[in-house]
Amino acid sequence: MIVFTIVTLCACSEEKISPKSGEWRAVLETMDGKELPFQFVYKSDNSLSIYNAEEVIEVDEVQIIGDSIIIKMPVYEGVFKGKYTENSISGDFIKPSLDRVVPFMMKQGEEERFLVADAPGAQVEGNWEAVFSPDVDDDRYIAKGIFKQKGHKVTGTFRTTTGDYRYLEGAIENDMMRLSTFDGAHAFLFEAKVQGDSVMNGVFYSGNHFKEPFTAKRNESFELPSAESLTFLKEGYDKISFSLPDTDGTMVSLEDDVYMGKAVVVQIMGTWCPNCLDETKYYTDYHNNSKPEGVEFISLAFEYAPSAEKANRSINRLKERVGVPYPILLAQFGTSSKQKANEKLPMLNHVLSYPTTIFIDKQGKVRKIHTGFNGPATGKEYTDFVTEFEAYVQMLADEEFMVDAE
Repeated sequence: MIVFTIVTLCACSEEKISPKSGEWRAVLETMDGKELPFQFVYKSDNSLSIYNAEEVIEVDEVQIIGDSIIIKMPVYEGVFKGKYTENSISGDFIKPSLDRVVPFMMKQGEEERFLVADAPGAQVEGNWEAVFSPDVDDDRYIAKGIFKQKGHKVTGTFRTTTGDYRYLEGAIENDMMRLSTFDGAHAFLFEAKVQGDSVMNGVFYSGNHFKEPFTAKRNESFELPSAESLTFLKEGYDKISFSLPDTDGTMVSLEDDVYMGKAVVVQIMGTWCPNCLDETKYYTDYHNNSKPEGVEFISLAFEYAPSAEKANRSINRLKERVGVPYPILLAQFGTSSKQKANEKLPMLNHVLSYPTTIFIDKQGKVRKIHTGFNGPATGKEYTDFVTEFEAYVQMLADEEFMVDAE
């Protein structure tokens, strides 16, 4: 009996402990000592579900070594590295190619994203006309805030001319609104003081490396400029051209036989870009289920990875995780500079946004350029985009190819 007891105790002491299953709250450290929270569920199979309002991000690459844990984000290169117990995880969120490190703390059992003690003192549901960096001409840009509120809980997003800030979730306590999101690539925090339900003044934090002020006023009729008026061909051009490698090194051009006599949708994007990921998921679904005959897709990836090898690895990871069926070409590595991107497509007035979509007809001529992407977090704007996109692509598909058009 004594020997049996000792063996049993030894066996129990060697059991591997994992973080406890259930709801967790994570906090990233930003500038000014601000906390950027998000919520997730840790599962018994050592996977996670991260929540931002209606968005759920499934994370299935979790490695446990002793008391250390590594949590790798799907698609993006971001990774959490830290130490864990059953009820806590602490360490750093790292983006190696950008040399960014953000400390974090995660605790089990905390259900609220923002810990609120007092009742809301403001109502923000509706549309807001916003300006970011309002006092700096070179950095100033406009946005449209779209919010829903139920009690102290607030969800919504900011749309800009180049895309949206995706799914934001948070709360109002007294007259202070706080919204956050963590999507595996970006960590955003918005704090604003709301005055009289009609004006807000706040600060936008991106991780622990950037912040800027913003102001907003309630304006239910406010709209951003048309996404089809911002990027266009320079005078004297009616086509775009490029010859770029896919991840196998094969050069691909619009002059290749596969594209001749077909309408082509060209996506300017980066694997690091959440708006691009939203758009790529939609394009993949459309390509697989709704694309008409006579239409092809190509993506041009502008990557900040420091080498072609690492950039191609990111492209292949995106293709594998999302199931992208069309070519993604490596247009640039080492920087995501839009100025550098424009050097690859000098016939454009500028590359203003990742993503940007160029619509080419069967004669090889550019018919339309759409800057940015209204993702699913924007609600009606997203469904309107889908309707318009599919109608326009169908129109291009229905047009005849005229051999002697030149």
